[in-house]
Amino acid sequence: MPRANLFTKMILILILMWIPVALLYGYSNKTTTDVLRQELGESNRNQLAFFQSQVNTNIEMLASWPNLLIHDPDIESFRKLYTNGGYFNLDEINLVKRIQNKLSIQESSSNWKSRLHLYSPSLRRVVSENDARAYDPAELQAQIKPGWQVNRAKDGSEDIFRFSWFTVAPYGIDNPALKAETIVELEFDSRNIQNMLDKFKTDGRHDPFYYREDMGVIYNRSSEHELTGQLLKKLKRSPLPESDNLTVDIDGDSYMVSIALSKETGWYLIDYMPMADMLEPIRKSNLLFYSAILTLLVMGSVAAYLLYVQVQIPIRQLIRGFQKLEQEDYAVRIKPKGRNEFSFLSDRFNRMVDKIQNLFEHVYLEQLHVKEARLKQLQSQINPHFFYNCLSFVTSMAKLGRMDAVVAMSHSLSRYYRYTTRQERELVPLREEVEFVQHYLEIQKMRMSRLDYTVDLPSALLDLYVPPLMLQPLVENAVIHGIEPHAEAGMIRISGLLDAAGSVVLRVEDNGGGLEESERAKLDRRLAEPMSEETGCGLWNVNQRLQLRGGREAGVRTEESELGGLTVLLKWNENAVKESDGEETLRRRSV
Repeated sequence: MPRANLFTKMILILILMWIPVALLYGYSNKTTTDVLRQELGESNRNQLAFFQSQVNTNIEMLASWPNLLIHDPDIESFRKLYTNGGYFNLDEINLVKRIQNKLSIQESSSNWKSRLHLYSPSLRRVVSENDARAYDPAELQAQIKPGWQVNRAKDGSEDIFRFSWFTVAPYGIDNPALKAETIVELEFDSRNIQNMLDKFKTDGRHDPFYYREDMGVIYNRSSEHELTGQLLKKLKRSPLPESDNLTVDIDGDSYMVSIALSKETGWYLIDYMPMADMLEPIRKSNLLFYSAILTLLVMGSVAAYLLYVQVQIPIRQLIRGFQKLEQEDYAVRIKPKGRNEFSFLSDRFNRMVDKIQNLFEHVYLEQLHVKEARLKQLQSQINPHFFYNCLSFVTSMAKLGRMDAVVAMSHSLSRYYRYTTRQERELVPLREEVEFVQHYLEIQKMRMSRLDYTVDLPSALLDLYVPPLMLQPLVENAVIHGIEPHAEAGMIRISGLLDAAGSVVLRVEDNGGGLEESERAKLDRRLAEPMSEETGCGLWNVNQRLQLRGGREAGVRTEESELGGLTVLLKWNENAVKESDGEETLRRRSV
């Protein structure tokens, strides 16, 4: 799982810091909103109840007028009035005038526009403020009912509701339109209620209206009829309570609905307000709070980003630089950005790497010089060893009087000496090394007639370059330690192979006595250790020279030979040798 960087961690910390704040604010906001809704609902219900009480008071006051008028002396006189003709005399006319004045005074005593009608069944006349006319008893009898009577009517193009109240004296008689002494009718229309609804609406965000299921709706004059209709559809789904606060959703908007029933008229007073309007201050406060949180989060993110860019990235570059430096990549450099403490560190890091690179270059060149000196020392150790053996052979042949062998040895020795004295080269073709070994074997064959040898090397292998005097010590050991001590031995085979990967194996085998497995293991260990008196100089030098050229994987190995004796193997990788030679050449050129 990838590790989170500093920027990600800081953003997570900021988010985790703001989550509890946002949750706490959300909870506080919800609590405040619920309390506000409850208080607003209670306040609206109280206002609605107060408004309803005002309307009811006016209605009750109007309903009390007929009772007062019935006991008026003039009206009592009017109820006892009987006429035989169709016209009033002067006293009766004056009585009617006084009654009309009293009706007018009574109607003007209220802010509501109302009308009073005084019916006299005995006279079959009805007296109003401006008229005294006959009436139809049957029609009147159909209108007289207990309580308030409401009828839909039209006043021009306006739909209105007419409210009427009848008071009969004496009470409880049948067929009052014919048998009653006096009937007083009070009448007013819904425009009085509309006026009060309009005044109530101007006090706030209300939109009140009256509703009765069997009659309809009394709107205020600026009411939204379509919205009110949608609200009533929602409310009709369940019985309306006498008094309650409800929340109704219409087209995705929530409305607070307050309901109050007028028991006098049977009409519901309904008021609704958009919740968005009531909660607008809270919404603005929420918007301000969340905007502040978002702003702080953005500012925190910017600060975290700046910290990430100015601190985390330079630290990461320094870490990567040290990791590459640990992997011996001395070409690594850090590009400083800006002018701050980390640019100073980056500049000092680059200077330090420059100094380390220069130091390692000098040390590496010194190591190369040590290797070259060591190679020349090893080579100088090999040359006298073989030269002394040859001189010993010439001496022996001269003592035996074999001048042909002395001449042949002298000729081969001169070829050998010419080969060794011009070995200023670090590498020679394997073909020349094999020719040199063949001269050596020819000399040994002069000394031991039973000695025979074969060379089986591919042409591609002969074209490779190898350190000089690398193969001769192996052949010399095979002759001295494998052939000479055993009279029946006399065969030496030189073979090799080169595979596609560049691995090279040269074999020098003999059919001598060989070595036991434990002795071979002991010899391999001595070759890997520093040279001692028990370790042969030739094999040890060859092993060291191969490892100096081809790495620790290269060197001398031993195994049992198919011929019956010992096999000595030279192993290295040609590609590794080429890379090493290329580096050495490059270093020399740089110096």
